[in-house]
Amino acid sequence: MAQQILIIGLGQFGMALAHALAEKGAEVLAVDRNRNRVEEAAAFAAEAVAIDATDEEELLRLQPAQRDAVVCAIGDSSKEASIICTALLRQMGVRNIVSRANDKVHKRILQLVGANEIITPELEFGKRFATKLLYRHILADTTLGDDLLLTEICPPPAMVGKNLIQLELPRKFDAIVAAIRRNGKLQRPNPNEPLSADDRLIIVSSEEAIAKLSKEA
Repeated sequence: MAQQILIIGLGQFGMALAHALAEKGAEVLAVDRNRNRVEEAAAFAAEAVAIDATDEEELLRLQPAQRDAVVCAIGDSSKEASIICTALLRQMGVRNIVSRANDKVHKRILQLVGANEIITPELEFGKRFATKLLYRHILADTTLGDDLLLTEICPPPAMVGKNLIQLELPRKFDAIVAAIRRNGKLQRPNPNEPLSADDRLIIVSSEEAIAKLSKEA
């Protein structure tokens, strides 16, 4: 059965998230006060509704507690609205509330009123792009926690022809190779097998470790 996701706020981020979720097979209910945005989302969402999500009665009619997740993606111009919406969702018994924050103070308030997870898309994108821009070997990265990344990299030239035992990545960089993408397929790393320039390493480490590995490896 498809997951039911309620997206509240169809600005640039909310619209993109709703579209991506719908493409991946989720049943998306898209919500915004702006009817033009709602009409745009209606082209791909299972349902699109124009309401004020700070209105308790209108929000309750969407049955948010029955959704697998609710994302409050209300943007920069409406911090107060995002806080009110998040608080209402918590009062309505929503189990998984993801709220968008614009700054540290906003994030703390959203946590206090009941958000299970806080996202800062501009900040997170900026960090990922900065890392990719600075370190040419990085292909993609995903945050696993406050200081833990899952990063896919091309082996730097100094690593090519050596095996994982010789490279000693855990000792030197506190980095673990979780998998290797070879010929387009993921496989378990063989510590005795030399790396080729075409391999792609899937590494679990801190951001600092990736920076050090990219500079020194």
